[in-house]
Amino acid sequence: MKFIPLPFAVLGCSLFLFTIEANAASQTQIDRGEYLARIGDCTGCHTTEDGQSFAGGLGIDSPFGTIYSSNITPDKQTGIGNYSRDDFAAALREGSLPDGTHLYPAMPYTAYAKVTDEDIDALYAYFMEGVEPVDNEPEKTDLSFPFNQRWGIGLWDWMFATADTYEPNPDQSEQYNRGAYLVEGLGHCGSCHTPRGLFFQQKAYGAGDDHFLTGQTLGVWYAPNLRGGGEGDQGLQGWSEKDIANYLATGRNVHSGVVGEMISVVQHSLSHLKDEDLTSIAVYLKSLPRSTEAPSDDEAPSVQDKTDENKDTSATLASAKVDIDSGERLYLDNCNACHFTNGKGASWVFPALKGNSLVVAENPDGLLHVILAGAQMPSTPKAPAKLAMPGFGWRLSDKEVADLATFVRSGWGNDGDSVTADQVAEVRKGIPEKVLRDSAPNMVKE
Repeated sequence: MKFIPLPFAVLGCSLFLFTIEANAASQTQIDRGEYLARIGDCTGCHTTEDGQSFAGGLGIDSPFGTIYSSNITPDKQTGIGNYSRDDFAAALREGSLPDGTHLYPAMPYTAYAKVTDEDIDALYAYFMEGVEPVDNEPEKTDLSFPFNQRWGIGLWDWMFATADTYEPNPDQSEQYNRGAYLVEGLGHCGSCHTPRGLFFQQKAYGAGDDHFLTGQTLGVWYAPNLRGGGEGDQGLQGWSEKDIANYLATGRNVHSGVVGEMISVVQHSLSHLKDEDLTSIAVYLKSLPRSTEAPSDDEAPSVQDKTDENKDTSATLASAKVDIDSGERLYLDNCNACHFTNGKGASWVFPALKGNSLVVAENPDGLLHVILAGAQMPSTPKAPAKLAMPGFGWRLSDKEVADLATFVRSGWGNDGDSVTADQVAEVRKGIPEKVLRDSAPNMVKE
């Protein structure tokens, strides 16, 4: 047997234990980075439906054309494998690549600018050591002139990319500040829920500006006002902190269910957040006072407290004495089984139509899209069932959909404008025929 002198044995053991501790710390940082990537919903933009994680190539529609996401795996040829930590931070916070190329602001670097150095380090560790490299060269973004002149983005950044690293508000609680950091930073909620200006710049980046999170329309979908403070009952004002946390975790609550782009956000990002982070987000949103600024283009939904009209609508439907071609009759034949005569739906299953932000949005396209093509809630760890609403575009004409939508937008105290058959036809054009054909009833998909 070979004996090792005690001092060397102790030194060797110490080095061994130090190595284990260092590796454990590294893995902890990688795991933290993975969680932060969930918060930032990096999968949502950098993974195609059938593609490998973070390999890029997803086409993102913008007012200027389609922007294709990049490969952010650590592949050295087609990804970010050659990025230093500072290269990574510059891309994330400033939208600037190592070769000086400016990223289009479809990448929410104006929000990611608020991310702390510690979280940048963790994200870098995850993407370099926790993500499998994928050799994939995504399609190049090729916008028309002048939007293909990326040097102009540098000027745009100088004018509008003003966000700095988040500084906690000393007058607020730790829970509030955590929620603010997540919403304003990695969560980049303002990218969809804050109005845009003339140059497509986000009008505000934090709670100090009344424009922040007041809602806007993106494509056919209305991203609603998220300011939940005050005593009213419009939107999140009528939701409790628990209602908000449940919605983020499962895509549904006693009031509503997610549709449109929010389905992916809940499925790939928010449903994986820790309960304490979801609660912090809810606390922050409920702290934001009702804004004095109207959303851009007067797109704020309007809901009136019309108790008598609510009763009248329910009574009319319950009597079943309505004209055969009326919106009321169409509702009874197609919607009443799930949303009921009172328009309140069923908690956690069928969203309420009374006061629903999608239903009463100034732009009805999102509602029309759901009626035509249906909708399916995401499968999440806390609510795995993919509850689905069938589409009715396969059997209802444009006029019938318009009459139905007009009734829903004006019933139970809702105060939405009427809808025309031409508006329905325009939305129908944007829905693939296969989607309309396959949207026949199938209420629960496992």
